[in-house]
Amino acid sequence: MSPRSSHLGSAAEKSRRHVYGRTRGKSLRSRQANLMETLFPGVSISLAGPRIDPRDLFDDVDEIWLEVGFGGGEHLAHHAALNPRIGFLGCEPFINGVAKLVAAIEEQDLANVRILADDARFLLERLTPASLSRAFVLYPDPWPKKRHNKRRFINVETLGFLASALRRGGELRFASDIPDYVAWTLAHVSRFNRESGETFRWTAEQPADWRTPYEGWPGTRYEAKAIREGRVPAYLTFLRL
Repeated sequence: MSPRSSHLGSAAEKSRRHVYGRTRGKSLRSRQANLMETLFPGVSISLAGPRIDPRDLFDDVDEIWLEVGFGGGEHLAHHAALNPRIGFLGCEPFINGVAKLVAAIEEQDLANVRILADDARFLLERLTPASLSRAFVLYPDPWPKKRHNKRRFINVETLGFLASALRRGGELRFASDIPDYVAWTLAHVSRFNRESGETFRWTAEQPADWRTPYEGWPGTRYEAKAIREGRVPAYLTFLRL
């Protein structure tokens, strides 16, 4: 069963199932299209059923990491190659980005990557509790117009999903070059903690902690563009308490 033909869940889920932003760009190259037909079905994640234990998606891994909106998959593929004992879940509704990651899986022989070609919320709410050790939200669409702010991925609902899916001691990593979205994220985490009990702790103790890229950071094309255009990235890390 493909991700888009899977069980859709509750009425509340159906009411927000619309995916904002593009889901398709230019036509796929012939090799990409072939891999989407042949390789992708074997690494795709089905949303069938009320719960998904991510360990069941892999033969044998020590822990599970999730990347929300992986773009072209450069960051995810980089870490998957370096960490073969970690299972990587990647969510991305933009099919051209999915095709790029599928090509990287084939090129680098990555056996530890599984993909949902859809909105990450529909996977997050089905994951068994405390099943993730790390979650990445890197350069998400900022939806800069105020009337579109509600489309931002970070909100009280998704923080609830992340709080449930992350184990205690797990990390939520967020990166953005948009100061307003950085402030938005800190404010929403603070609000979530007030309403749900202290759940996430921002680990920064000094400015260098959010100005310095994560250890082993490969960079992304979005980040390179931001730096070229004079924007300064911020790297936030939240510990799941």
